Amino acid sequence: MLEHTKTPGTRIRRLTLALLLAGTALGGFAAGHSSWADTAPATTQLTPGTSGAIQPTATPHLIPDFADLVSQVKPAVVSITVKLKPTDVDDDSMPQLPGFGMGPQGGHAHQHAMEARGSGFIIDANGTIVTNNHVVKDATSVSVTLADGTDLPAKIIGRDPKTDLAVLRIDAGHKVPFITLGESNDVRPGQWVVAMGNPFGLGGTVTAGIVSASGRDIGSGPYDSFIQVDAPINQGNSGGPLFTQDGKVVGVNTAIYSPSGGSVGIGFAIPSDTVRQIVAQLESSGHVTRGYLGVEAQAVNKAMSAALHLDSSKGALIASVVPDSPAAKAGLQPGDVIQSVDGKTIGDPRELAVDVAGLKPGTDAPLDILRDGQAKRITVSLTTQPSDGQDGGNAAEPSSKGIGLALAPLSPDMRSQLDLPGRTKGALVARVMPGSPADQAGLQPGDVVVGVGTNAVSNPEEAVKAIRSATAGGHTAALRVLRDGQISYVPVGPAATQSEQG
Repeated sequence: MLEHTKTPGTRIRRLTLALLLAGTALGGFAAGHSSWADTAPATTQLTPGTSGAIQPTATPHLIPDFADLVSQVKPAVVSITVKLKPTDVDDDSMPQLPGFGMGPQGGHAHQHAMEARGSGFIIDANGTIVTNNHVVKDATSVSVTLADGTDLPAKIIGRDPKTDLAVLRIDAGHKVPFITLGESNDVRPGQWVVAMGNPFGLGGTVTAGIVSASGRDIGSGPYDSFIQVDAPINQGNSGGPLFTQDGKVVGVNTAIYSPSGGSVGIGFAIPSDTVRQIVAQLESSGHVTRGYLGVEAQAVNKAMSAALHLDSSKGALIASVVPDSPAAKAGLQPGDVIQSVDGKTIGDPRELAVDVAGLKPGTDAPLDILRDGQAKRITVSLTTQPSDGQDGGNAAEPSSKGIGLALAPLSPDMRSQLDLPGRTKGALVARVMPGSPADQAGLQPGDVVVGVGTNAVSNPEEAVKAIRSATAGGHTAALRVLRDGQISYVPVGPAATQSEQG
């Protein structure tokens, strides 16, 4: 609902002045200008006979004008309407990602609604459309509205929940205008970008801003590497394109940071380099196949780096190796630090997961590792990633999903690295899901769960069984946790039920 607020005249004048000042402060660069030097500074001139009266003259400062760009790309941007089952529609159209205050921007569905709306864009003349998975994942039918108002039914070609991408196709009976993907690796913070979409079901809307950061991990999935922008993005913008000034798509708008439920100037887009790779697989087979290594990895902090005699804290420390996995067959061991995969430098476990998943199953991938301070190269023959939710580089098994923990065996090597007595038994915390009850309780990778309540646990399987038993019926579990040589009880509650995304 739009609301109009009456404002006293004095207030209006003050606001006008503020806007004029803001416009001036933003100025100095216009589309087509070669540099800041194209605009001359204000000069002060004295006119004879005016008793020294100052008469300033200045070249007006301009901000970028995106009108021509928008008119050219608009025909390829579409609105998507999704028919839903009543049970699939939630009160809150913008579910918050746990612990981070984020949520995908699906549309403005509510409890009794039968529709949700999102956005998308056409990438070829045959009517192939890219959008978000969460826009169409619960659809009973999908329709697309073109920029000229034409409504067409759409077929879902494929979806990939892990990157939140989906591919649709329409048949317009003729070739349709389309736009091309740019190179997101070339995007730099401070660069102007334009977002287009269907916010709040209002139809084609344009907003602009700058790139705030790249490579953002917001904890929404195993392959997070978002472009962060300050262009206003709201509900219904999901799946819409993010353009640079050359008219190339560098991202797909997918989430915002939103304590209020609306835009606060922090939005996130899936990089076009990821989109290109995923869309190609969805078009050809309807699903995505990822490489699988079979390790559980953790970050190398400064203390761990010193303990392992490393020159830096970069890399992915193997906490455990999945039995019979490609990593196990290649001879990788807990305590190894993976520093590169197939020639790409690995900075942390997330980069390991992304890079391994990006390789085709069957690839013989060379891994540069450090073992006991010595550099080694090991070649691993990757297989297809299991369909049980394990990540290509970080296979979390076993796990206690109810509280957000991935647990690993406490091997002799890990006991040595953590400086634990040889008789220590328990389950190593290998990963903590962001925003989960375990995360909120302060549990960290490297902690060792040695007991639940008054019962001791010797391995991950026992820990998972005890945790599930303790949290049954909504109860809180008391975990006995060993950290830095100290044992203490940590209360961890069960996870709240998360609403489905519309």
